[in-house]
Amino acid sequence: MSAKKRILFIANEMSPYLELTEFSEIVNRLAIKANDNGFEVRCIMPRFGTINERRHRLHEVVRLSGINVSVDNEDFPLQIKVASLPNARLQVYFLDNEDLFKRKTVFNDEKDAWYDDNGLRTVFFCKGALETVKKFGWPPDIIHCSGWMTALIPAYLKTVYKKEPVFAHSKVVYTIGENTFEEGLGDDFIKKALIHQTLKEKDLDAFKGANNAGLFQGGATHADAITFGSESVDPALLDAFSKVRGKKTLPYNAESDLTDYLQLYVDLAGK
Repeated sequence: MSAKKRILFIANEMSPYLELTEFSEIVNRLAIKANDNGFEVRCIMPRFGTINERRHRLHEVVRLSGINVSVDNEDFPLQIKVASLPNARLQVYFLDNEDLFKRKTVFNDEKDAWYDDNGLRTVFFCKGALETVKKFGWPPDIIHCSGWMTALIPAYLKTVYKKEPVFAHSKVVYTIGENTFEEGLGDDFIKKALIHQTLKEKDLDAFKGANNAGLFQGGATHADAITFGSESVDPALLDAFSKVRGKKTLPYNAESDLTDYLQLYVDLAGK
């Protein structure tokens, strides 16, 4: 009998911990359905300050914590916490940092002003997630990224991390969702996103604009497969990525029982 295929879900929101769009519930259902259908599943998301640690029974994973994630020549300590997904025997890992995530709100402050370091937080989360998987020593067959905050991960996997043994056989699925913000991530976002000397600005051309649509575009450009997580996707993105030569695509289907996602994972993993 062949070993179980491994799926890693990386998302900036997942029910019941954070529910900003409808896809948070789909990520929850996908993780459980994949787990129930013979896949080995783990999940990673940010530990935003709005997530109640006591209610959701988060606890620190000391053996994984202690990594320093360097972004734009500054080191940020990475703290990793874990919880068991309710009604499922699988674990969700939460990436935390005192300066970047311990806030009472998610992306906007109490006066609804956009945090000016959301770009930095995005780079930290994407790099931190991949460093966490390296520390796991757990090679995923499929990495399914959803949410604009995960968009750099497919690009990093195809460049900086492509020779890492833990990612040697990983295929990346990226979900384009609905646009949820109109602000930008700053003129220096691409500079901050250059996490290694081998990475050049031209490698991140697809992210130009550093806005919501630009991040979705970048994530989809570097992914092996693309899915659509909402019926309210930006029409330009829908047109650009519904059919891409050499990539599997999955349209949004509100009635889906998610079996189509499992089949996509199987096809990509070469099962």
